[in-house]
Amino acid sequence: MAEFDSGSLPDLLPIYYRRIFPFGPYGRWLRYGDVSKNYFQRREFSFTLHDDIYVRYQSFNTPQELEKEIQKTCPYKIDIGAVYSHRPIQHNTVHMGAFQAQEKELVFDIDMTDYDDVRQCCRSAEICSKCWTLMTLAIRIIDRALVEDFGIKHRLWVYSGRRGVHCWVCDDSVRKWSTTLRSAAVEYLTLVKGGEETIKKVNLSEPIHPFIRKSLNVVKEYFEEYALVGQDILGNKESYDKVLALVPEHILWWYSERWQL
Repeated sequence: MAEFDSGSLPDLLPIYYRRIFPFGPYGRWLRYGDVSKNYFQRREFSFTLHDDIYVRYQSFNTPQELEKEIQKTCPYKIDIGAVYSHRPIQHNTVHMGAFQAQEKELVFDIDMTDYDDVRQCCRSAEICSKCWTLMTLAIRIIDRALVEDFGIKHRLWVYSGRRGVHCWVCDDSVRKWSTTLRSAAVEYLTLVKGGEETIKKVNLSEPIHPFIRKSLNVVKEYFEEYALVGQDILGNKESYDKVLALVPEHILWWYSERWQL
């Protein structure tokens, strides 16, 4: 397969937005059946144009108006913003402090670059069929938690377009969550903590939380094929030293006495 040439985007984007982009479902989704007055009109859209020109506070009366603007400007990237108290395009005319975000979908961004510690096949922005298994695992673990632990019904999983996936949580109550509630949900789903210099980034203590136990059951289904075969994590000394560094010292000592590691 030939490598993608970003220089061809000016020629390809008009075709994409005219023939492929799903404007119908896109507009119906973001209207949410016009749940409140001027709901769609109060949604902010941001466009990244050619030469990294970033345009904020775009808003439109109808999805059809949005479609025409996108086909006219052919943005390289479209960001879906919050629903505000006033139309974003009028933000400069609103009294200071009156222009406030009122609701927004809860979005999880899962990036393959965060998994470099547990993959040998690729690094950074590179992805392949082997390490894409990690995205499958992440989706299964997070989606189960959202449904069973949080009672969420409406999720939209999409390919990010580069090196991962996004999950848009669209339940009416969740769209109105405060920053504190959103942070708490993220904290609940977070196990890995620490920077590049941290060797052991996951520390578990008894009793193991039910979320972690259920997540481990999913991981076990993939571990042998992914880690031992696909990534060959015990294939050489450098690899298995990394694994041994994660083993608690008392367990490592017990085995070293018997195996003379």
